[in-house]
Amino acid sequence: MNESKCPVPREQQPTNEFIELSKSKIFSWPKTKKSFIFILIKFWVGTFVIFLVISSGSVYFKTSLLRYILLSFFSSLSIPFLISIRLYLGWKHIFNRLTSEKVEYEESGWYDGQIWEKPLVLKEKESLIASIEVKPILKNLIQIFSIISVLALSGILIFQNINF
Repeated sequence: MNESKCPVPREQQPTNEFIELSKSKIFSWPKTKKSFIFILIKFWVGTFVIFLVISSGSVYFKTSLLRYILLSFFSSLSIPFLISIRLYLGWKHIFNRLTSEKVEYEESGWYDGQIWEKPLVLKEKESLIASIEVKPILKNLIQIFSIISVLALSGILIFQNINF
């Protein structure tokens, strides 16, 4: 954005917010789908071990080792699920800011919010960034979120319907 014509503070400009989010260590994870899946698998395995330790104190699971392992396995999906939701919400916010025709900003605090309408050139530039850079990330996050949801729901069905 042109600094002289744009009243929006530099850190609140959608393009700069996108750049900052892209540089962020955690929010840059979903930029490449394969590496993000490996990161989530690492979290899943780590959480699985923690859930195994927590569940080991249950008297109910002393009688069924398989139930104990399955419960820990499927409940450990909660951490990758929450991580992917948080990443999706952050990227969706940036996508909405980039595709919006107006920029909401605060000059010095929450009490003095303003709205600035983007010029056509800036709308096109930010729309291009949103469609080329952010939309594929959102698509990947939705796919991963769906996979985690299906795994969790199948775990619930297995746990409820099989007597062991």
